[in-house]
Amino acid sequence: MVSELKRGYNQQLGKRFYKGQELSGGQWQKIALARAYMKDAKVMILDEPTSALDAKAESEVFERFIGLTEDKTSIIISHRFSTVRQANKILVLDEGRVLEMGTHDALMANQSLYAQLFQLQAEGYQ
Repeated sequence: MVSELKRGYNQQLGKRFYKGQELSGGQWQKIALARAYMKDAKVMILDEPTSALDAKAESEVFERFIGLTEDKTSIIISHRFSTVRQANKILVLDEGRVLEMGTHDALMANQSLYAQLFQLQAEGYQ
């Protein structure tokens, strides 16, 4: 992405700057993720971290994410089941309360809300 910027690493980002370059939603999201990865935080909380990315970019983000967050606590808030199914532990919230908790396979076996919503999303791809 840096190679696409007019001034490379020296490019200021955003319309607020005199010669700032505006980015797309997906590009801003990649910048935010890169900043989060560079910070050596023990806990990382990401809210819909790939919502503006295409399927290929989303897959690449999560391949990197798994390696970069090893031995750290990561919380991902998402409505995309392609995102959450890779998690070690999934919490399903309903009106602010934990309704279900477990791995993707365990939650699918429960045939409760998670499984129902997963099937609804999956139908869109079939």
